[in-house]
Amino acid sequence: MAHIGDNIVVSNKKLERMLSMKGGQGEASYANNSQAQAQHARSMLHLLKETLDGVQLNSSEVPFVVADLGCSSGSNTIYIVDVIIKHMIKRYEALGYEAPEFSAFFSDLPSNDFNNLFQLLPPLANHGGSMEECLAADNHRSYFAAGVPGSFYRRLFPARSIDVFYSAFSLHWLSQVPEMVVDRRSTAYNKGRIFIHGANESTANAYSKQFQTDLAGFLRSRSQEMKRGGSMFLVCLGRTSVDPTDQGGAGLLFGTHFQDAWNDLVQEGLITNEKRDNFNIPVYAPSLQEFKEVVEANGSFTINKLEVFRGGSPLVVNRPDDAAEVGRALANSCRSVSGVLVDAHIGEWLSEELFSRVECRATGHAKELLEQLQFFHIVASLSLA
Repeated sequence: MAHIGDNIVVSNKKLERMLSMKGGQGEASYANNSQAQAQHARSMLHLLKETLDGVQLNSSEVPFVVADLGCSSGSNTIYIVDVIIKHMIKRYEALGYEAPEFSAFFSDLPSNDFNNLFQLLPPLANHGGSMEECLAADNHRSYFAAGVPGSFYRRLFPARSIDVFYSAFSLHWLSQVPEMVVDRRSTAYNKGRIFIHGANESTANAYSKQFQTDLAGFLRSRSQEMKRGGSMFLVCLGRTSVDPTDQGGAGLLFGTHFQDAWNDLVQEGLITNEKRDNFNIPVYAPSLQEFKEVVEANGSFTINKLEVFRGGSPLVVNRPDDAAEVGRALANSCRSVSGVLVDAHIGEWLSEELFSRVECRATGHAKELLEQLQFFHIVASLSLA
């Protein structure tokens, strides 16, 4: 971990080593602020199962391998892998095949809280019995598990080793903040902002090009790692606007109250303008057309399904009429995904100050947030061409 106050976001080599969702089980942890992602993932299960139905079954290949890319550290990834494997077992049994052994790889950047994730994993079922006995064992898993640290924008697995790739709510995270965005000499310098939302055209183009480069690297790596007959199911933040500076739900999350909270720190003399301007959220929500163009340019994959899916709000609250709860939920949601970067950039004390201001501002706009904060996702089902 870098010294507190180091400009992590500008130093992009460090970004990969420390970017992660907030670990542990605290109030602002990702594990306790990913209920919305869980709801959104469950609402897309029918699309996931359509993708799984396209996977070619080969009874002679052992094991059947599933990889979750960008797994993070909560229970969502365990739930989804369980859904995938149980669905595949049913497919094998329906064809009269004996189900093979299954292996699941949970992959994320090295700074991910793998310890918390592995503590959530149920124990392995007794593989001495039949697969049916494994499935019947309550609170047990019917697959071998392993963690794979590394960036999914590069190779992670041996060639032709993975049957199913799954990645949800991760591909909108860029491998780095575009260098021009934090270069004061560049027309793309994102002066006065910490996100692309509402930025100028040059800044938007820099973000867009970075996304295209990253997605191309992702597809190039997966095209080598996927088995023939395998499938890939991808979900990332998307936008419905043609304008890349209109980032939709991500823009409302990072480009309004979060942005204003940074400005509060500047106006109060707690940080400098330059310190704010050197922090940028490395997130980009592409349009459907942008995503499609990168896949087609890569040429390795056939698009089986590509659509924009309305995911709903990232705010899950018990009392929608309680403005304080809504404000706290927005601050925790924002902190769970960006808190590690903020802590590294301005230190933990100023980070506390920042997110307390996010909470205060969001509380004052609670009704508006509940009505307007909606996420759209790009959903893609791909197989090797």
